[in-house]
Amino acid sequence: MPIEGRAFYPTIPVFYDFGRLMDPALYAPLPDGWFIGVADIVDSTKAIADRRYKTVNMAGAAVIAAITNALDGHEFPFVFGGDGASFAVSPDDLDRARDALAATATWVQADLDLSMRVALVPLADIRAAGRDVRVARFGPSKNVSYAMFDGGGLGWAEAAMKRGDYAVTPAPGGSYPDLSGLSCRFEEMPSARGLILSVLIAPRSSDDPSAFRRVIEDVIALVERSPEAARPVPAQGPGISWPPQGMGLEVRAGRGARSLASFRLWVMTRTLFAYLLIRFGISCAGFVPQIYVRQLVENSDFRKYDDGLRMILDCTPELERELADRLAKAASQGILRYGLHRQDAAMMTCFTPSALRSDHVHFIDGARGGYASAATALKAMS
Repeated sequence: MPIEGRAFYPTIPVFYDFGRLMDPALYAPLPDGWFIGVADIVDSTKAIADRRYKTVNMAGAAVIAAITNALDGHEFPFVFGGDGASFAVSPDDLDRARDALAATATWVQADLDLSMRVALVPLADIRAAGRDVRVARFGPSKNVSYAMFDGGGLGWAEAAMKRGDYAVTPAPGGSYPDLSGLSCRFEEMPSARGLILSVLIAPRSSDDPSAFRRVIEDVIALVERSPEAARPVPAQGPGISWPPQGMGLEVRAGRGARSLASFRLWVMTRTLFAYLLIRFGISCAGFVPQIYVRQLVENSDFRKYDDGLRMILDCTPELERELADRLAKAASQGILRYGLHRQDAAMMTCFTPSALRSDHVHFIDGARGGYASAATALKAMS
């Protein structure tokens, strides 16, 4: 009997070789009855133009934090998209996921002054439209895994959300999601190789999926040959200072209904303590800074697949040109659409429910527009 419900996702084997990403054998179709959650910031282009990069990323990561906390840490497949997120939940978790999504949309509007669309789409409707949602689990390290999505279903769900279908009504004013563990304390990570490149690659059509697969495998092989696979996180970890650049966002994420002033004092104290431990390598109560930072680097989510390839790369201008040439050729052949965006640094948004565990997750985006700007370039090719 096939495994269904919330027990399904943890049974999918983890693969560690990113070069195998396009192997269909790695992907398992979601069980019938599941739902796809999608969320994005309305007019993120304007927010990016206003230099609200960290705020946009915080809103996208808040979706994942809110759902994770609502499900008591139970594993579920999700993907961070920079200005939003997508995920899948079983029928058992639907009500809690809906409540968390509704509260997150309200919080994003009230505390971040951004408008967030949120929707929950039945998998049955996606399959009735001729698409599917298949999931794999990629482990950037032995500590954590991230979901990879295939089948075209996420793209279909996002398009439906943007039409206003399957919308989740925001919670009443004054509602707060549980965003415990969400932070953005680390400094931007300047390029060490020349530039930070945001890459989005999506199939043009499903007429010849094998051609798209070959291009993606070629791109991955090209990146894998570069130093450290062009990882934008320095080997020694990102810089940290106090007060952290994202402290104001962390205050707004964690305060709930508490007084902003009193909670700010608590966050200042907590972040100062964390800064001192990491800055001076002080171990305390089971927390070993050197281990945490090493895991942070290993766990960083800088490349993924959700019906298309997403990467944030620290690369040379030569690698950028080679990537651009290969993608332009494939685009001219009608195989794919793509978007590239150059910037001088990357940034990190963290979800760390416990610093004593090894499975903390760290979402990477470009620090000057990132995925949102690359998506704008991709849409221009439609």
